[in-house]
Parts: sequence; structure tokens; C-alpha cells
Amino acid sequence: MRIIGITGGVGAGKTEVMTYIGQNYDATVIKADEVGYLLMEPGRECYAPIVRLFGQQITDEAGNLNRKRIAELIFRDEEKLRKMNEIVHPAVKEYVRRAIAKEEKAGTSYVFIEAALLIEDHYEEICDELWYIYADEQVRRERLRRDRQYSDARIDGIMENQLSEEEFSEHCAFEVDNSGDFEETKKQIDRRMSKFGSKLPELS
Repeated sequence: MRIIGITGGVGAGKTEVMTYIGQNYDATVIKADEVGYLLMEPGRECYAPIVRLFGQQITDEAGNLNRKRIAELIFRDEEKLRKMNEIVHPAVKEYVRRAIAKEEKAGTSYVFIEAALLIEDHYEEICDELWYIYADEQVRRERLRRDRQYSDARIDGIMENQLSEEEFSEHCAFEVDNSGDFEETKKQIDRRMSKFGSKLPELS
């Protein structure tokens, strides 16, 4: 089984890449954000520590965490963001380790892990290689404005806190240019997968 980590800047199209891989290869895809949300549900590993960190103000009437409220709080408070990350990220990584072990027993060919902080959280420790999903900054900004209705100020804030293109490239074994037509992106992925012995989707 081959374990591949997927990372890249906001708006680069990582989700689209993961969807294509999951639909066309014998691959299980794990998205760190979704795992984090799962682990923040009532009764799960991260719920109580987060409530202790922020107080009951971040729960709704049903007792669920109000992620929008949390985002507003950590956007203004770097120390709270650091503490939040210290709660969530190790728990997500441990969940991923268990998921990988389960897929290995099941005989899955590939596990793809997508995380914005893949490099910072040292996922190279559990991945065979890391892929950098790249897109020109202007393309990323246009996507974020169009698809997520992000303001320029919010985009600036997110991008300022992410690794540079050079840092992403330095840590990743393979780079996918997702700036243009997605058909070209598919070809890049398929060529890489063929090196591992996987048949191209149209031939399988």
C-alpha cells in the first residue's frame, strides 16, 4: 500500500484532485479538515478540551460546537489558535494512523491524505511521498472570491499564514499544476499513478 499526502495553498483545488483520485483509483481519501470536524463532535476526543479552552459561548443550544464562532475567535487571537491546533492536530494525526492501519488490513492500494498543514504537522513521517497541488495566486484568488465568496482581506489573511510556493515545492516529491483546465490536471495525476503500476482510468 502506498500512502500519499496532498497539500497546497488555499484555492489550489485540492478537493477536486482528491475527488478525482477517489473516483478513479483503488484509493481511500482522508481529508484532515473533515476528520477534525468529526473529532469535535460531542463525546469525541477534541470536544471537551475545546469547550474548556473557549467556554460555553462556543456551543449552541444542542451542545454542538459553533465552528463559525470559533473561527471568529481564533482569527483575532493567535494564542487561542495555537492552543486549538495543539488539541486538534495530534488527534487528527492519530485518527489517520488508525485509518491507514485499517486500510492496510483491507488490502487497499492507496491512501491519500489531504491537509493544509501536511508539512507543518510532519506527515512525511507516515506518508511515502507528498504532492504539492499548485495554482497561480491570481487563479486561487479568483476561485476563492467566486466559489466561497471570500473577501480580499480574508484571502490576504489566509495566504499570509500559509507556506510559500518555494517551501511547498521543497518538501514535496511531486507537483501538480492545477492552474488551468482540469483535464490537464488529470493527465498529470494519471502519469504519476502509472509510475506506481496503476492503469489509467480510461483503460481500467
